[in-house]
Amino acid sequence: MGSWKYPLLGVNEEKVYKAVLKEVPASYRDLYNVCKAVRGMNLQSAKKFLERVERKEEALPFYRYSHGSSHRSNISSKWKVKNGRYPVKAVQYVLKVLNSAESNAVAKGLDADSLTILHIACHKGITLKRFMPRAFGRATAKYRRTSNIEVMVGEV
Repeated sequence: MGSWKYPLLGVNEEKVYKAVLKEVPASYRDLYNVCKAVRGMNLQSAKKFLERVERKEEALPFYRYSHGSSHRSNISSKWKVKNGRYPVKAVQYVLKVLNSAESNAVAKGLDADSLTILHIACHKGITLKRFMPRAFGRATAKYRRTSNIEVMVGEV
């Protein structure tokens, strides 16, 4: 099994706190758009935004993999994108990893209100290959795809 490596950001490594969530059973396409939306935001405002998306009060902008997503009336104009969705499952896992990174930083003595998301990304995880029986003795491949989420928070 391979080892996990974080990217080099060029900031003081003593003030950067990390968290990773592996083999998440959520869509990579949804996670990509969630990560892109909260990248660079203040941690507390990002968590509030994701909680609004989870309650379907505000739409999450879909920059990529947006084929079939319709325009939403409750999407903010600051995103400069009109189409969006409510990827609840992906948002729940991103909130989980953000809470983990926040608790790592607070345990080391940083103030939770001054934290910024320096880096957040998702990567494709393993694919579990299964087969579903069909009629006349045939079988269809059924893939269970997973994703990995990594986040780095710190003070700038």
